[in-house]
Amino acid sequence: MTYDIHIIGGGLAGSEAAWQLAEAGLRVRLSEMRGANLPNGGDTTPAHDSDRLAEIVCSNSFRSDDAEANAVGLLHQEMRVLGSLVMAAAEIHKVPAGSALAVDREGFAAEITRRIEAHPNIAVVRERIDTLPASGSTIIATGPLTAPGLASAIAEVTGSDALAFFDAIAPIVHRESIDMDICWMAARWDKGGKDYINCPMDKPQYDAFIAALNAGEKTEFKEWERDTPYFEGCMPIEVMAERGPETLRFGPMKPVGLDNPRTGRWPFAVVQLRQDNALATLWNIVGFQTKLKHADQVRIFRTIPGLEKAEFARLGGIHRNSFIRSPILLDGELRLKTLPHIRFAGQITGCEGYVESAAIGLLAARFAVAEIARSALAPPPLETALGALLGHITGGATADTYQPMNINFGLMPPLTGPKTKKADRKRLYTDRARSALGAWLELFPPQDSVLGRGTMRSMVEG
Repeated sequence: MTYDIHIIGGGLAGSEAAWQLAEAGLRVRLSEMRGANLPNGGDTTPAHDSDRLAEIVCSNSFRSDDAEANAVGLLHQEMRVLGSLVMAAAEIHKVPAGSALAVDREGFAAEITRRIEAHPNIAVVRERIDTLPASGSTIIATGPLTAPGLASAIAEVTGSDALAFFDAIAPIVHRESIDMDICWMAARWDKGGKDYINCPMDKPQYDAFIAALNAGEKTEFKEWERDTPYFEGCMPIEVMAERGPETLRFGPMKPVGLDNPRTGRWPFAVVQLRQDNALATLWNIVGFQTKLKHADQVRIFRTIPGLEKAEFARLGGIHRNSFIRSPILLDGELRLKTLPHIRFAGQITGCEGYVESAAIGLLAARFAVAEIARSALAPPPLETALGALLGHITGGATADTYQPMNINFGLMPPLTGPKTKKADRKRLYTDRARSALGAWLELFPPQDSVLGRGTMRSMVEG
């Protein structure tokens, strides 16, 4: 198939971008190296397990789905309004997670893969791209685990070294191996239902657990990795423990809002597990991303009350993530300033999180559609979640200290008027965002068709 635009990378951002472009009538070549018929039998990354598009490799949570009082919930809503494939697939394959949106990771990736491969305007090509295309509209969405050849080509063109940080993966436990005579089901403050498995700890158990984390054998870094910083939003649990004995009790192991039905009180600390698949047979240990060696993971995590006989479907791990210095390299439409036929999307731009990655893929596609159709498209207003995230990436952040960032109200312009309570401020942010997005969509409605080819299809079409 001849194509109008080339997308490199079949993760969440690349898949979302491909769908948006194809639905607008553009012909897309989507290059994905996983599953490629290469001499070594196919390429992969240190984090991926399959060749499915949009494979989720860390937590299965898309975080809060509250569009009234949470910035990421607001982003969910805005993406749904714009016909996001990622949000549509997440809705079909969601699993219980309180007020959060979590998905069955295998079902979700299979849904995305099926829809992308079945679309008549998309050709999925299993190939590794090692150089930047010299011409032609291109979106690079290779994520934080970009293959070395392409990463070197990007670094050469940008003229500056890519920033990097470590990202860690949490273990997954088989549900049948969890002792529910010790654990109980509940969500914090009873929000959303009894969606989490809670493992209680008293003070001696907690102190012993912290000591074991500190003494456990960790993964050793290569010399070139030693100065790479961690991303604060995905800190290994043992690194948090090193910051002080109380750190975890105020982080992923905080007991507030969790009444133990056997005592009627909050435990000293709590380990939570979140459902990871639709069958509820696999459960992710929340916030327990780790760089402990596998033997010590099993030994230490089995000291958690209720997990003494835990069987692990996947142990934790750590990998090096890279991203570009977007605030100085990209323009307001995500184009590389020195090579404007190339756009970047997803986590390689420095946004953090599944939803944020897909959102930037969606915006990159909309900008590309407008450019090819020779029509105007202003960026979404900064008052919206989409606009705030885009603005941060393309110039709002300080380039010298640029780090991966989730969407949050702090990226939006401050509210004006009299001071209000914190809960009311969040509602004011989301109300303002919805109004701003509505006004923007009136001026720049989604492009139904480009160059007379194709029409928009239903997001629920099977």
